[in-house]
Amino acid sequence: MIKLATLYIVILAYLIGSIPFALIVGKFKYGADVRDFGSGNLGASNSALVLGKKAGVLVLLGDVSKGVLATSLPTLLNTEVNTILVGVAVILGHCFPIFAGFRGGKAVAPTAGVLLSSSPVMFLTGYTTFFLVVFITKYVFLGSLSIGIALLVHSVFIGEQVLMIVFAIFTLFMVYLHRTNVMNYFNGKEVKINDKRIKKYQQDIKEELSQRVIN
Repeated sequence: MIKLATLYIVILAYLIGSIPFALIVGKFKYGADVRDFGSGNLGASNSALVLGKKAGVLVLLGDVSKGVLATSLPTLLNTEVNTILVGVAVILGHCFPIFAGFRGGKAVAPTAGVLLSSSPVMFLTGYTTFFLVVFITKYVFLGSLSIGIALLVHSVFIGEQVLMIVFAIFTLFMVYLHRTNVMNYFNGKEVKINDKRIKKYQQDIKEELSQRVIN
C-alpha cells in the first residue's frame, strides 16, 4: 500500500512537471503559443525551432530544473520515496501537463534533471550519447531516442534488473513520443539542426506574429 506521504510527493512531482515553460516563455516573452507552430510540442527543441536558440535555452533550463526539483522533494520534505516513482511522475507531468491541456514535451529535459540529481553517472551516459548522436546525424529526435537505449545498456552493464525494466519501458515510451518524427524521417520531412530553412521559418513566424498584433 502506498504511503500518504509518498502519494503526496508523487502528485507534487507531477504538478511540477506540468509547469509548461515553453508556453510561459513563448507567450510572455515572444507573444507566441509554440503549440501553433512547428511540431506543436511544448519542449525546448520546438521552442528553439520556432522562436530561436535563446528561447530554447530558457525553456531547456526550466524543464531541466523541474526534474532536479522533483527529485529533491523527498530530501526537502524529509521523506523516503523511491526516486523512480518521483522521476516517472515529473516526466509524465512534462509530457501530459494538466496545466496545458495534457499536450506537453517529449521527456528529454526533465529526464536530464532527474538523472542529474539522482545519478550523475547515468546522466553522463545518456546525455553524452545524446549530444554525440545529434552531432553526427544532425537530428535531435535520433539523439533523444538514443538516450533510452544508452541508459538501458548502462543498466544491463551494471546488472540492475529494476533499472533494466524501467529503461526498457522508457525507450519504448520515447519511441511513442517521437513517432511523428520517425515518420517524418522516413518520409524525408524531418528537419536537421543545420537546415538553412530554419531561419526563414523563424522569420515567417515573426512576420505572422506581427500581423496578428496589427490586426
